[in-house]
Amino acid sequence: MAVSASTSTGGNTLPRFPRDFLWGVSTSAHQIEGAVDERGRSVWDAFTGQPGRVKDGSTAEVACDHYHRYPEDVALVRDLGVGAYRFSISWPRVLPTGAGQVSARGLDFYDRLVDELCAAGVRPVPTLFHWDTPLVLEEAGGWLRRETAERFAEYAAVVAERLGDRVPTWITLNEPAEHTLLGHALGEHAPGHRLLFDALPVAHHQLLAHGLAVQALRAAGAGHIGIANSHGPTWAASDEPADRDAADFYDLLLNRLFADPLLLGRYPDGIGELLPSPDLDADLKLISAPIDWYGVNYYQPTKVGAPGSAPTEFSGVTIPPELPFAPQEIEGYPRTDFGWPVVPEAFTELLLSLRERYGDRLPPLMITENGCSYEGLDDQDRITFLDGHLRALHRAVDAGVDVRGYFVWSLMDNFEWAEGNRQRFGLVHIDYATQERTPKASYGWLREALLAQSR
Repeated sequence: MAVSASTSTGGNTLPRFPRDFLWGVSTSAHQIEGAVDERGRSVWDAFTGQPGRVKDGSTAEVACDHYHRYPEDVALVRDLGVGAYRFSISWPRVLPTGAGQVSARGLDFYDRLVDELCAAGVRPVPTLFHWDTPLVLEEAGGWLRRETAERFAEYAAVVAERLGDRVPTWITLNEPAEHTLLGHALGEHAPGHRLLFDALPVAHHQLLAHGLAVQALRAAGAGHIGIANSHGPTWAASDEPADRDAADFYDLLLNRLFADPLLLGRYPDGIGELLPSPDLDADLKLISAPIDWYGVNYYQPTKVGAPGSAPTEFSGVTIPPELPFAPQEIEGYPRTDFGWPVVPEAFTELLLSLRERYGDRLPPLMITENGCSYEGLDDQDRITFLDGHLRALHRAVDAGVDVRGYFVWSLMDNFEWAEGNRQRFGLVHIDYATQERTPKASYGWLREALLAQSR
């Protein structure tokens, strides 16, 4: 898919990607939209209202005020020179109670946003679910109930009917692994449940929601459908059997629990019998219905060892000793402001391993998220990160991995979930007091890199 020629980017060079390679930037509704009084409440509104849940005490009530400032933000996407904008649609903005009466005002917003993107020559790539479950559905049991998957399919049909004539590419779910593990098993994200392995039904019902949504989107005439799953290499802390077993189990949860049912039509050994389903084979047939592409969100590898007798602190998350693994810090690499190790070569390793594991069952890939948190407008560390990861991606493409696109996380600084406003992932700086948008050095670097790719 690629050749070895390089292009100049302001004194640096990037390898040339295929001419039809899709470049984009990503955001999510709850993290940027604000305007909470103009939509239904979500689990994140309830979660951030509980003292101590968000590390800096901030909320997303205003966030980046994208709801009112979207024309300015679309102009930033256009001027960056990317071909696509990945955003998410807020389920409670479209269906305030998760089902039933549609909010005309909410759906009209996304109609205007899609029109603005199309007018700017930017492909709209909406994600239907990026963790903001309508609170009414959560209070009825949320993702622990099968019915939530059914409500999600109804919501997908509503959105597709309104936007499908202008949206060529769809994403069903974003990172169901994190939503299951952080939101329902460990309680670090909304809705804040600490269910440990009793959270497994959440995984299954999200996958079922994906399958039902694919069915609903296809029925509405939509095509080019994918999902955005998080993935990363898992490295055993040592060759000791206990560490290797722990790493294998962590790898199962992060990399296989969601990919295996989607791509192979089965759960990893020992998982299926733990899931509530009146007909698991029928569910898996729905879940594994063909998709057009598979999205990969990549940030870092994880080193994993056997658990000790006390909780483990890792990336701001407390891992209880009841779990059969304990993530450990990876030494010897630079770190982002989030404390995550910067390991571009692990990106290549991941993509090669996905091809090896799934073979011809692996659809074309899209990198739906990749980015880093750094302070400051002159964000040279972010430039180094992006440069290294794009080179790592190119090595995988050169090795024959079929990757069709790459989306930077994120267009702009935003509300970073339980971290609040403390972590800045954006190519564009947001002054939360004034809402002024200021492109960072990385924005200019990427614009020049993409311009060089187009020559």
